[in-house]
This record gives sequence, structure tokens and C-alpha cells, in this order.
Amino acid sequence: MSSPLFRTKSIKQILADSEHPEHRLKKTLTVWDLTALGIGAIIGTGIFVLIGTAVVGDAHRPGAGPGIVLSFILAGVTCAFAALCYAEFAAMIPVAGSAYTYSYATLGEFLAWITGWNLILEYGVACVAVSIGWSGYFNNILKTLGLELPVWATHAPGSAEGGIANLPAAIIVLIITGILILGVKESARTTGVIVVIKLAVVLFFIAVGVGSVEPANWTPFMPYGFEGVGAAAAIVFFAYIGFDAVSTTAEEARNAQRDVPIGIIASLGLCTVLYVLVAAVLTGIIPYTKIDVHAPVAEALRVAGFHWGAALVATGAVAGITSVLIVMMIGQIRVFFAMSRDGLLVPWLSKVHPRFRTPHHATLVTGVGIAVLAAFVPIGEAADMTNIGTLFAFALVCAGILVLRWVNPTHPRPFRIPFMPWIPVLGMLSCLGLMYYLPTITWIRFVVWTVIGVALYFAYGIRRSKLAVKRA
Repeated sequence: MSSPLFRTKSIKQILADSEHPEHRLKKTLTVWDLTALGIGAIIGTGIFVLIGTAVVGDAHRPGAGPGIVLSFILAGVTCAFAALCYAEFAAMIPVAGSAYTYSYATLGEFLAWITGWNLILEYGVACVAVSIGWSGYFNNILKTLGLELPVWATHAPGSAEGGIANLPAAIIVLIITGILILGVKESARTTGVIVVIKLAVVLFFIAVGVGSVEPANWTPFMPYGFEGVGAAAAIVFFAYIGFDAVSTTAEEARNAQRDVPIGIIASLGLCTVLYVLVAAVLTGIIPYTKIDVHAPVAEALRVAGFHWGAALVATGAVAGITSVLIVMMIGQIRVFFAMSRDGLLVPWLSKVHPRFRTPHHATLVTGVGIAVLAAFVPIGEAADMTNIGTLFAFALVCAGILVLRWVNPTHPRPFRIPFMPWIPVLGMLSCLGLMYYLPTITWIRFVVWTVIGVALYFAYGIRRSKLAVKRA
């Protein structure tokens, strides 16, 4: 098509750009590193915090009650459709950028920009929300040790508590920023250690809690019908976000065509099984109406009489949330890097450190920006904003697979989606279905964010992109 909005970047050119000496990243990640990154990003805030709101409900929507098990299955199946599409793309185009890069190769520059812009929303808001959640759990642990930070240093201005800055949230972000500048392999090792800890905590909760399950607590199973189950699925979808971050590190994988699909599918499959088991045990220990929405897993054990177990789970939650923050920041940084390398953002962001071979400029911008927001902005309903941006990106990835199968059917595909075209079609429909259950205010914010992105594209990207310069 002649319109610049629909100009696409060939797979050959995308791969060539990734090997340019000025922008080449160091290939160090193994299949175990990639799987650990996926698990590290998935198990965290969603299962340790948001499950409480999903079960009980809030002012905007009903809860699922014990039917939260079905909500996790529904969200997991939706992600499975998208994960298979991601796996085929990642094996074909093993470069940074994830859904943004895939859209550029199939749907055109404008939709690629919109996808990247919404990935920035996904990762950015998620990082802020996760760092604030980390601060809350960290403060709770300090209290159990007899220490307590002042309110002014642990809450943002404008919050109900009336603080000045959330310093723990900002500090943890800056520490992780330093680790990410040193190298993705170091980040993967840190994440791997944390993954072992939090998997042990999740399995501990299941093993200890199952003996306290009262089947009567599962009745009524769906107190608000499927409306509650669907609304809860739209919330707990946040718990699955992270497997797509594996694809953003494809450029740094040793054998991306084989290992990235394995990392994506293995991490998602394992976490789905664990989520369903945790949901069943949680709602079986205590009546769903009595679940604490702030620390549901830890408090459930406390109510069941396992006070030491509750403290252990809280410690595991801190570890779990830390790894989520690491991988989410990696995702945010790689999207910035890829969009800058294509000319849609300022070239400075795609500079690579001469020694560590990491995108240090993009890392600094991401780290400082998230730290400032986490310290000074009270974030409400962050999960919904993250979810709508992610679901939109997932839907476009599913559409992109269909387009690429049509326009370039002979390109080598190390991993091929089975049951074409049904899986991508079901992926699009299920993503749009979960978006339907998100509150109206979330849709309004999403539209506003998208309009801002469109304005930036026409003000800068449409003229400065490398495809525009090449064809001028």
C-alpha cells in the first residue's frame, strides 16, 4: 500500500537491524533463563494481591466467589491462544520489541506504533503498581520485626494516608535499574533465584492449606453467576501478564528459534496449574466474603491458624513481586529500544553500552521515570489500565499471525501454530471478550492514552521512522 500508515518492515530487514554493531545485544539467555523470566513475571502481584479483589468484588463489579477457579481458567485459556501466536512470531522474528515488532512486520507502521504505545502503557503502569505493592509488603515485614517507617516516607502525596513520597517503591526500582544496566544475564540469574523461592512459597501454601479446606465454603460456587466470573477473569488476567515479556528478550537468547517458544509455553502452563490450585485452596479455607483483599493468601493462612505460615507467605510475596518488577522493566526497556531503533522514538534510546551490551539509555529513562511515578503518584485501578493495553496488544498479535500466513506463507516457521486459523481467531475473540468486562472509566482512559499516542506519531514518528527516511 502507498500510504505511509501501512508501510511494513520486512522480516529480513528486522533481522538485519538487530545484527547492526551499534545496536546488537549480547546473546546469553538459555531456555532455563527464559522460562525463569516467564515464571518470574507471571507469579507475583496477581496471585498474591489481586485475587482477593477478584473473589470479593469491588464498587465497579461483582466478585467471582469460589468461581474464581473458572476465572483463572478463562484468563489462562485466553493467554494460551495468544501465547501460541507469540511463540510462532518469536521463532520467526527473534528480536526485541515483542508485539510491536510483530505488528510492524504484518499490520503496518501505524498499528505497530499503536501496539508499542500500548505496550509502554502495559509495562509502565504495571511497574509502578508492582513497585507500590512491593513497598506495602516490605513495610508489613518491617512491622513484624518491630520496625516501622514513617507514613510520610511510605505513601505518595494525595493518598489517603497523606504522605510525601513512597521511598521504598522508588528505591527498589533504582536498585533493579542498576542490575539491568549490568546485563540481562545477571538479571536472569537474580530472577532465577527468586523464582525458586516463590515457587516454594506457592507450593507451601497449597500443601498446608489443603488440609484446612472446608468444601462447604465453595457454596455458592458462582454467587453472581457468569457475570462475576467474567469480571474476575478481566482482573486476574493481570496475573498472567509476563509470558509476553519472554518474547521481548528473544534477541538476547542463544537459540531463540527453539528456546523462546519453549520458555513462553512452559512458564504459562506451569503458572496456570498453580493458579487454579491456589484459587481452589484459598476459597476452601475461609468463606469468600471474609477474604482480605489486601493480602488474601497470607491472611487466609493466618485465619486458619498458621501464623508462621502467613509470615512466610508474605516474605515470598516480596520475592515474587521483585521478580515481576525485574521482568516488567526488561519488557518496557526493550520496547523503547526497538521503537527507537526503528526511528519512531529518539535515536538516543537505542544506544547500547560498549561494555555491558545493554540498552543503558533506555534503562535509565525507564528506571528513573518509574521511580518518580512510584514515589509521587498514587496509582488507583492500575491493573485495569495494564490489562486493557495488554489485551489490545494480544489481539493484534493474533491478527498479525493470520496476516503473515496470508501474505508470506512460505517463510520458514520453526514453530507453527496448530489448528489454523482457529487459534488466532479464538485468541482475538477472547481478548476482546475480556476487554468488554473492564469498567467504562478504564475504556475512557485507554482512548485518551491512544489519542495522545496518535498525536505523537503524526508529530514525530511518521516523518522520522527509518522506513520514511529510506523512501524519501
